[in-house]
Amino acid sequence: MNHFTYRNGQLHAEGVPLAQLAAEVGTPFYCYSSATLERHFKVLAEAVAGLDATICFAIKANGNLAVIKTLANLGAGADVVSEGELRRALAAGVPPERIVFSGVGKTRAELTFALDAGVLEINVESEPELELLNSLAIARGKRAVIGLRVNPDVDAHTHAKITTGRKEDKFGIEWTRAPQVLRKAAAMPGIDVASIAVHIGSQLTELKPFSDAFRRLRDLFLMVKADGIALRRIDLGGGLGIPYDDQPPPSPADYGKMIRENLGDLGCALLLEPGRMLVGNAGVLVSRVIYVKEGATRRFLICDAGMNDLIRPAMYDAYHAILPITEPAAGVAYKPMDVVGPICESSDTFARQRPLPPLAQDDLIAFSTAGAYGATMSSTYNGRLLIPEVLVKGDSFAVVRPRPTYDDMLATEKLPAWL
Repeated sequence: MNHFTYRNGQLHAEGVPLAQLAAEVGTPFYCYSSATLERHFKVLAEAVAGLDATICFAIKANGNLAVIKTLANLGAGADVVSEGELRRALAAGVPPERIVFSGVGKTRAELTFALDAGVLEINVESEPELELLNSLAIARGKRAVIGLRVNPDVDAHTHAKITTGRKEDKFGIEWTRAPQVLRKAAAMPGIDVASIAVHIGSQLTELKPFSDAFRRLRDLFLMVKADGIALRRIDLGGGLGIPYDDQPPPSPADYGKMIRENLGDLGCALLLEPGRMLVGNAGVLVSRVIYVKEGATRRFLICDAGMNDLIRPAMYDAYHAILPITEPAAGVAYKPMDVVGPICESSDTFARQRPLPPLAQDDLIAFSTAGAYGATMSSTYNGRLLIPEVLVKGDSFAVVRPRPTYDDMLATEKLPAWL
């Protein structure tokens, strides 16, 4: 569910007309709904009520400080994968003891920063990382609290580029080797082994891969407990999908039931790291039609948003519903169009042969379900400016990331003395 609906023929974000935002902010821009962010967090929290579970928002899905703060005010922690994301979480008011630092390629500087910040745990993904972290902790007179990320060799049945839990993937310690690595970690003077962790992929639309992975975590938890290693937590990662089209994923309630069935009797704390599930439906990308072009065999709707603003369709062939800001009249004929942007790449295509109502130059459209991996993956390719982000709450709105000027963009670079 989201809070983007038509009122009096105009698409609104909660109580704010998107056409009004377009007039005041300019296009393209991202718009997020506070009500949707809050609802999604509460639905997931209700699904795991009664369990000792902490929900840590995966900041890679949406790194806007206002979005992070909205969720932190509800009790969310943060899952981060870089020093930059860790700094964002701290700046948004997330307590360090509710932050998990994940990622396969943490640098010496990043590990040191996380140690000094006092994060809840650092999820280690390789033996070289474990050894480096041990030495850094000893040098600072500390013990690094870690989770060991396990690769369970489970196929998430999602897009190949967002599958992370197969044995050929780069993430985590192969699950049959994990007991040996956990014993090694437990013997290190600079390491406090707190948990085992897993994350098998993103946008999962069925529960079986989760269940398969969690059962392997359960077996590992009990195995190392018998060896005398008493883990305090299990980190379940994220990955629960959202409905980009008409194919609904499992509900948070069913997801919570599955967690209880697999892990509810172990008596340990649980960490959940949702990203897309919390923010995906909470955002739209609003764009203006520049031209409607009649090609030899196709009609092209050319809009002012490009793949640098929303790269998911180009990278993953991802589907986003496209909504006219002005509600189409009942019974109007829909015709197929290719919806494209202005970037000098054929891959700058949002939809091919998508049935759409009549649209003309200067009309406004919204790409729905764009709150996850939209702005956070954007770039200045083709010399295009990063676009604004707007947060709505009820009848109010705020620009939470302003559009930079061209001078701002150029000011980030310097010419060398010889030029």
